[in-house]
Amino acid sequence: MPKAKLLVIGLGQDLRGDDAVGLEVVKRWQAENPEIAEDPEVVVELAPLPGLSLLSFLECVEAAILVDAVQSGAAPGTLHVLEREDLASFGSDARSAHGWGVGETLALGEDLYREKMPEQVYLLAIEAGSLELGSPMSAAVQEVVAAAARKLQDLAMQLLAPHLMPETQRASV
Repeated sequence: MPKAKLLVIGLGQDLRGDDAVGLEVVKRWQAENPEIAEDPEVVVELAPLPGLSLLSFLECVEAAILVDAVQSGAAPGTLHVLEREDLASFGSDARSAHGWGVGETLALGEDLYREKMPEQVYLLAIEAGSLELGSPMSAAVQEVVAAAARKLQDLAMQLLAPHLMPETQRASV
């Protein structure tokens, strides 16, 4: 079965304050960019607690953009764009709000299923403040949702550029 070109996956829990930001960014991106989000070569998912099941999403695509809240000590609302190789060095104190983090999951996937993992993986991470159950998303994080959705579109276009070129241009590249 051929792999899809791109997976965009929003991670987070909408009942845990700033942890909802990954879901909100992907929803906004979908609404603002339906021509890309609805492309048959693009898979869009919202995953509240993916854990190790993230690997099953990743094995069916050529590239992936994961959108998630993190806590690394930066100011709430700070955007981080990390490639797979950056995740391990992002900082030992940086963590996903989901316990078993994206970095650990990708490393395990590389060890166990290297041939099934996407060639390119980006984490669009938004620095979270409060992750308290029942709290609303903070103003600082709400303010960056639009900018994060634009950054997500930039990354998607970068990864899909060869796929979106007319066939005549692809042949000459």
